[in-house]
Amino acid sequence: MQEEIGTAAGLIWQELSRNGEMTLAALKKGVNGKAPVFDWAIGWLAREDKIVFAAEKRSFRIRLKEYQARAAGA
Repeated sequence: MQEEIGTAAGLIWQELSRNGEMTLAALKKGVNGKAPVFDWAIGWLAREDKIVFAAEKRSFRIRLKEYQARAAGA
């Protein structure tokens, strides 16, 4: 199971790296994420402090911390 979660986390990372900030729904669709593995992979990346969440109305936008640094010109 850990391998499946790690693979999903890698796919999420790649999608965010290509597209920048995305809504949670768009990200899930972009990686063809399946519950609960997609949710666990998001949790894994959050626990590793690799992603940033921003509240948006009734959803969330997610971006890589690395992307945030590049966008700010760091």
